Amino acid sequence: MLGRGSVSKPIETYEELREKIGQELGVSDWMVVDQGRIDGFAESTGDRQWIHVDPERARRQSPFRSTIAHGFLTLSMIGAFIQDMGVIPVNTQAAFNYGLDRVRFVTPVKVGSRVRMRSVLISMEDKGPGQYLLKGENTIEIEGEAKPALVAETLIMLYERRKKATA
Repeated sequence: MLGRGSVSKPIETYEELREKIGQELGVSDWMVVDQGRIDGFAESTGDRQWIHVDPERARRQSPFRSTIAHGFLTLSMIGAFIQDMGVIPVNTQAAFNYGLDRVRFVTPVKVGSRVRMRSVLISMEDKGPGQYLLKGENTIEIEGEAKPALVAETLIMLYERRKKATA
């Protein structure tokens, strides 16, 4: 589905990640938002509003003249984009969504559009031995559009794989 984005090599360690605070971590590969992806999201969430799932009606009645992706579908793509960019240190045991500080849906994503994400590491807070809370600013861009689809400050909790004690 996705490649390696603009990161030349995966981030190896948490120390290396910490050095990236305040910097752009990378840019993902482009991803097409097709009707199948939109319909699948509608099916799994129960949000079947016509502006997302009825191409004929959208062509006639929508101000966009096509179906558009759910805002929360676009938001949910952040996890895949982060993995695509290879910015989670390779010695990570687990990564969990921790929350959102700010989300703005700026421009609707029309069916058939290509989107990608830019990510900047805002902060990295130690939360305990081998536990780190990352705050990132993620901007999902739409190919050919002046304004992004969304800008979201996300929180991710990472757990470092610990070495086993030897006797």
